[in-house]
Amino acid sequence: MREMLHGSKAVAKAVKLCDVDVVAAYPITPQTPIVEYIAQMVADGELRAEYIMVESEHTAMSACIGASATGARTFTATSSQGLAYMHEVLWIASGMRLPIVMVNANRALSAPINIWNDQSDSMAERDSGWVQIYVETNQEALDSVIQAYRIAEDREVLLPVMVCMDGFVLTHTMEPVDVPQKEEVDRFLPPFEPEVKLDPEEPVTMGALGEPQWYMEFRKQQDVAMERALHKVKEVDAEFSRVFGRGYGVLEKYGDDDAEVVLLTLGSLAGTIKDVVDGQENVRLVRLRLFRPLPEEDIAEALRGASVVGVLEKDIALGLGEGALCTEVKKLCYDYGIDARVLSFVCGLGGRDVRMEDVEHAIQVCRQAARGEKVNRTTWLGLREVAP
Repeated sequence: MREMLHGSKAVAKAVKLCDVDVVAAYPITPQTPIVEYIAQMVADGELRAEYIMVESEHTAMSACIGASATGARTFTATSSQGLAYMHEVLWIASGMRLPIVMVNANRALSAPINIWNDQSDSMAERDSGWVQIYVETNQEALDSVIQAYRIAEDREVLLPVMVCMDGFVLTHTMEPVDVPQKEEVDRFLPPFEPEVKLDPEEPVTMGALGEPQWYMEFRKQQDVAMERALHKVKEVDAEFSRVFGRGYGVLEKYGDDDAEVVLLTLGSLAGTIKDVVDGQENVRLVRLRLFRPLPEEDIAEALRGASVVGVLEKDIALGLGEGALCTEVKKLCYDYGIDARVLSFVCGLGGRDVRMEDVEHAIQVCRQAARGEKVNRTTWLGLREVAP
């Protein structure tokens, strides 16, 4: 059934379709409508779940950890400082190999305090052991939550999944969304059946002390699980496409396949870039959907033939003077022998609009680099002149 939905409500409907057992909720802008919609569903009897109102985001994730350890399918959502407050327990969730699903409504980090969208919050957690999926549309947000449970609960993976959607840009914007039938989702997503769980009848220890002679092996197991997750994301998405007629892969290519200039981005910014690419020759967009694990081979293949790669991202790696994703793309190009100049374009911080003119400027800079002209390795798009 096609409905006009805010991104927040699309996520809530996905949670309902997935028969989540426990939802731990703490409000923070712009995530709050997600858990408000879910609360209403629980109150109305549409979703039979334990809804836990907690006193902080740290507690929300702690509650999810406890519930997931008993075999419950769990969900929470957060943003910005809330995600940062969860930092300690995010590592516990992944280290205990618990298949929790969380939606992060991407929002800038303080200070100065800012409630608008950028992706600094989830980028700061890129090494915490969570699978990270970035969506472009409300439809993709709904579909990705459903996929996330299949990925997280797979015995070969057993890692938590963070679905990242741009705050306000998606959470508070209405788009037409195809909502699957419950029976279809039930066939696609079977009930969660953990191999090990907390049970007073069969006591086990979970989250025990990792002594030096074992800790590295645990970390290696997580790394192997991340490698497996890459294959599982592709496999689950392919099956989702067969069942529901929509698929996303780990990245999307848009525009000229033989383009000399390639723009790379994450999230809803891709929509603006597509509008610009439609009017440009010899340019293509690569929208990265999966950031952790990083699909290196897929990205390398998508960048083949490019002379210049411009990475447009809503974050800044302070001390490196470029975006975090750009740094990883540079390493990737070196590892895979891709002879392309990689340029960083920092944009949209704190919710600043990224206009079509900004994207056109990025393309112009990339074209200058392709001609061998001297350009800055990092360009801040839409930045007013500031004192040093």
